[in-house]
Amino acid sequence: MTIIPFPDRAEWPALLARPVQSTQQIEAAVAPILAQVRTGGDAALIELAQKFDKVDLSAGGLEVPQAELDAAESQLSDELKAAIEQAYQNIRLFHERQKQPIEKIDTMPGVTCWRKSVGIEKVGLYIPGGTAPLFSTVLMLGVPAQLAGCREVVLCTPSNHPAIYFAAKLVGITRVFRIGGAQAIAAMAYGTASVPQVYKIFGPGNQYVTAAKMLVAKEGMAIDMPAGPSEVAIYADDSAIPAFVASDLLSQAEHGADSQVLLVSTSKKLVSMVNLALPTQLSKLPRRELAEQALENSKAILVDTEADAIDLLNAYAAEHLILSVENAETVAEKIINAGSIFLGNYTPESAGDYASGTNHTLPTNGFARAYSGVSLDSFVKKITMQHISPEGLQRLGPIVEKMAEAESLDAHKRAVSLRLASLAEVNPV
Repeated sequence: MTIIPFPDRAEWPALLARPVQSTQQIEAAVAPILAQVRTGGDAALIELAQKFDKVDLSAGGLEVPQAELDAAESQLSDELKAAIEQAYQNIRLFHERQKQPIEKIDTMPGVTCWRKSVGIEKVGLYIPGGTAPLFSTVLMLGVPAQLAGCREVVLCTPSNHPAIYFAAKLVGITRVFRIGGAQAIAAMAYGTASVPQVYKIFGPGNQYVTAAKMLVAKEGMAIDMPAGPSEVAIYADDSAIPAFVASDLLSQAEHGADSQVLLVSTSKKLVSMVNLALPTQLSKLPRRELAEQALENSKAILVDTEADAIDLLNAYAAEHLILSVENAETVAEKIINAGSIFLGNYTPESAGDYASGTNHTLPTNGFARAYSGVSLDSFVKKITMQHISPEGLQRLGPIVEKMAEAESLDAHKRAVSLRLASLAEVNPV
């Protein structure tokens, strides 16, 4: 990793900039795919699967048969099934506690307001194929959808890995389609004869999938969040274990060549020891070429004080932030921009990726300044409700009348005045 010693604050924006992505070219390639699916439906999906994935879906159909979903369990080891089931339980427990009971608030006597949560009726989940079958993401998206009570959950994936099918069945998904890439996003956004149109799309993907999500969002489709290459920032001091820090950097770097890892420290010794540990661990990775490329875009930044480190990390707004420092919980209280935080030497980011319980679908590319990661709230709508008694309207009505009159909205005022007049007739003073 390139070591940047004690940079001036004026240099921080350039140092913390993510690798530039040419979105214009990617969107220009994706837009025709969206248009083709919108007009061509299933036939377009079959043609695009042949073109991009070299898969013929014309015979077997776009939807994975229920028998194939049921058979997936028998293709997995008992150990893996047990691991997935335990991860499911942990994720479910954490997300279940995010449910909020309805609380009715009397804002003044006779005026009661509350809100209820309603699951989004139709949601679409995208799970990439690629080099890693992300069955963990099926759990991360499927569990909150299940808890929210979404009526229809559609899953699109080009992968036929049995662990994806097993996880899908575990979270109650019954409709799985063999569709990948931008065309899968288009299918869920517009609907086809086979694939239902959904109201919100979730899930990670490559730059083409991301561009497709952003383009359909411009057309009014709800998506989970803007997304980009995965990233981690680690703040480590002399209490950190260099081998652990190196392993965390590499666990993120192996996602892909465009992933970014950032190490921040007040200790020259720690940074040097991490840099020594990296080559040894890197040499043992099957995906070392991807990790090596990611490390080329990555930096280790030395700062003078903890306060500088916190300011720098808040400016970066990492997707994943690991605090391998002595006073991790105290530091975490001062972090205001991060997708998810991991505290201490024995809390690897991998735990959150798979099975601790928190969600691994998180804002990247600095979007943690304004976005949260996926949660139960991502799958529900909050509908406000109110009820006003006659006595309540007599108290609240004059206030509304005065405000409506000041805004020159006479019909608003009249809607209250008529009611107050009718109450005066019933109960004359």
